[in-house]
Amino acid sequence: MSEQMQGTFNKVAGKAQGTAGDVLGDAKTQAEGRIRQAAGTLQENYGAAADQVRGFAEELTERIHESPLLAVAAAAGMGFLIGRVMGGRD
Repeated sequence: MSEQMQGTFNKVAGKAQGTAGDVLGDAKTQAEGRIRQAAGTLQENYGAAADQVRGFAEELTERIHESPLLAVAAAAGMGFLIGRVMGGRD
C-alpha cells in the first residue's frame, strides 16, 4: 500500500475513532482519534510529495538518457555558477 493510501486510511480511521469517542464521551478515545487523523493527513501529504519527487526523478533520468551531452553541459554550467557564487574573491 502506498504512503498516500495508508495516510488516507489512517485519516479516515482517526475520524471514526474521534467520532466514537464523542459518542461515548471518552476524552482519551477522542484525543487518540484526532491525533491519528492528523497523523494520517501528514502521511497522506508526505506520500503525495514523495510521488511528485519520484515522478520528477524519473522524468529527469529519461531526459538525461535522451540527451547525455546536454545533461553534462548543464551540470558543468551549474557547477561553474555554484563555484562563482560560493567561491570567495581573492
